[in-house]
Amino acid sequence: MEEQQYNQGKARAHIWISGQVQGVFFRDATHRKAEDLHITGWVRNLPDSRVEAIFEGDKEVVSKIIDWTKEGPDTARIEEVKVKWEKYKDEFDSFQIR
Repeated sequence: MEEQQYNQGKARAHIWISGQVQGVFFRDATHRKAEDLHITGWVRNLPDSRVEAIFEGDKEVVSKIIDWTKEGPDTARIEEVKVKWEKYKDEFDSFQIR
């Protein structure tokens, strides 16, 4: 019960973004946005031209960055954002570009 209370309001989202998202500073913009929102996790390019990310933090703030990824930086063209909500793990100290 204590652990559940401790994690109340925390969330983890694993997302995949497709479209024109590589070579347009998407990872850098995501990194800056995550740091501004105090979100931990990572973002990376995938070989199939998508971008993958994991976000952890307050659920409301994680939802905000997911909404942001649906638009991304001005140079990106987003086609689809797939979101998988996962159990909060509190495994990151910061947000990194991989």
